[in-house]
Amino acid sequence: MPNPFITLRTSLQAFYPSGEASAIARMILTECFSINPVDIYMGKDIQLSVDDEQKLQNIIQRLQNYEPVQYILGRARFCERDFLVAPGVLIPRPETEELIEIILRDHPTTPPRRVLDIGTGSGCIPITLAHHWPQSHVESWDISPEALAIARRNNEMHHTDVLLRQHDILHSKESPIPQEGSFDLIVSNPPYIKQCERALMEHNVLDWEPELALFVPDEDPLIFYRVIAQRASSGLLAPGGSLYFEINREHGRETAHLLEENGFTNIQVLKDLAGNERIAKGVLTSRSTGT
Repeated sequence: MPNPFITLRTSLQAFYPSGEASAIARMILTECFSINPVDIYMGKDIQLSVDDEQKLQNIIQRLQNYEPVQYILGRARFCERDFLVAPGVLIPRPETEELIEIILRDHPTTPPRRVLDIGTGSGCIPITLAHHWPQSHVESWDISPEALAIARRNNEMHHTDVLLRQHDILHSKESPIPQEGSFDLIVSNPPYIKQCERALMEHNVLDWEPELALFVPDEDPLIFYRVIAQRASSGLLAPGGSLYFEINREHGRETAHLLEENGFTNIQVLKDLAGNERIAKGVLTSRSTGT
């Protein structure tokens, strides 16, 4: 068999940009076949067994079908840790790492006592916060049993103690506020991609990642932000507590206005490293009486 790196890279070049095809090829060979990266870079002769050749052909077919490499590997890197992933959860993104960095930067010495993440997914947000704040109570909600099952495995793998609950934030009339009191920090990376944006999306996202975690109606793109802000200001978040959102870059101003309407101040909309408005945050100063 020809050099497996050349075989893999060549087989992907019609499906991915050249640089991405090379990066995927290196990742597959090092992660799935334990080939030394130096041998790949040096162009050394690499021989695979018959079984490994068949395994490689199977992986090539999956990649040509635009299956994300993270699902093939079964894990994704987030904040310097590996998280188990599968088609039931979104693959963690660098923008969400930036969200974590901002939260940690805002609380350098005194962690919030009670933390809530809404939209668990793989568990990357709550587990990372729980790792940095071991004395905090960290809780996370998701509607999806598949996502919660993966998050529980990540919770165990990282030896954190995140409390995971199945909860539908949109359609459940009441949010389960613990007897110990409201939360001091709420964070959410909810669905925010509009249906009209489908045409702009890559196959590896559109065809494989869960629609439940991606899309919102065109006519109500801020539905999750509005409900979460309302619940936060109605008792879920303690006065003086902070709310953090990852947002659609097109709706920074509207998200900030929504926070202001629900009693938040010190509102900021921050740009990600690509220069897009990606994070909104605010501090609750007054509670509403509605639900």
